[in-house]
Amino acid sequence: MAGPEAGARVRVTQIGSPIGRPARQRATLVGLGLNKMHRSRVLEDTPAVRGMIEKIRHLVRAEPVDAETR
Repeated sequence: MAGPEAGARVRVTQIGSPIGRPARQRATLVGLGLNKMHRSRVLEDTPAVRGMIEKIRHLVRAEPVDAETR
């Protein structure tokens, strides 16, 4: 994905279960506002959010959100 732009957003969808995962990974999912499979959140594309996504990239799918789809 391209770098964050002013007002850019990213859709994060949980695709993996936190069962059996370390507590830090579960806490990161909660920090992103996810707690159940196949739920999505649209979040600001910031370095902090990008870092959280990177830490649990095996549990989530991230995709950019177009301005028209917001």
